[in-house]
Amino acid sequence: MSKKNPLLKNCQLGKHIDLGCGSKPRNPYSFSELYGCDIRSPLDFKAHADFTYAQANLTIEKIPFPDNFFNSLSAYDFIEHIPRQFPGADGKIILPFINLMDEIHRVLIPGGIFVAATPAFPKAAAFQDPTHVNIITKNTHEYFVGDIPKAFIYGFKGRFSKKQVKWGVPKNGHQITEPSWRQSYRNLEHLLFKSGRTHLIWELIAEK
Repeated sequence: MSKKNPLLKNCQLGKHIDLGCGSKPRNPYSFSELYGCDIRSPLDFKAHADFTYAQANLTIEKIPFPDNFFNSLSAYDFIEHIPRQFPGADGKIILPFINLMDEIHRVLIPGGIFVAATPAFPKAAAFQDPTHVNIITKNTHEYFVGDIPKAFIYGFKGRFSKKQVKWGVPKNGHQITEPSWRQSYRNLEHLLFKSGRTHLIWELIAEK
C-alpha cells in the first residue's frame, strides 16, 4: 500500500520511485507518493512513515512493481554499480544494465521521466570507487533513445526520448527542477572551488 508523504508541500499527484535509495529517497519532481528500492533489508535502517520501501537486488532482480506504475524514477550515484555483463549459472551471459533499463522503462507510465546523476568518464570520480563497474560516457544514453535504440541488438525492448543530457554536479540532479540560474551558479562554484562537474545528468522520457 502506498503512502502519501506528509512532509511534501505543493506536491503534484503521482508516484515517484528512487532506486538505491537507502533510508532517504529523493523525490525531484515532488510527486505525492514516494517509493524507494534498495538491496538493503528494511531492518537495516529505521522505517520511515513518508515512503513505501521495496527490497530488491536490481543486478539480478526486477523492480518489484507493476507495469506503467510510476510517473517518474530516479537513480543517483547508482547505475555505475550495475554490471554490464556476467555469466549466469547456466553459462549464458546476463546483461544487468540492459535489463535494468528495460525495467525502468516497464514501470514508468507513457511519458514518465527517468532522471539519473552518474559520475562519468573521463572524470576521476567515475573510477576511484572500486565498486564502480559500469563507466558511463556522454554518449551512453544513445543506446536507449530514438525510434530504434542501439541497445535493441542486446535485447533492450524499451524506448526513451532525450529531454536533456548534460554535465553537472550531483545536487543539480537531485534538485533538477530548480531554476537554471541556480544550477549554473552551483556548476560555476564546483568548477572554481571544488572537483568540477563530475556527473552526467540524464532526463529521459519513456516512449510507449
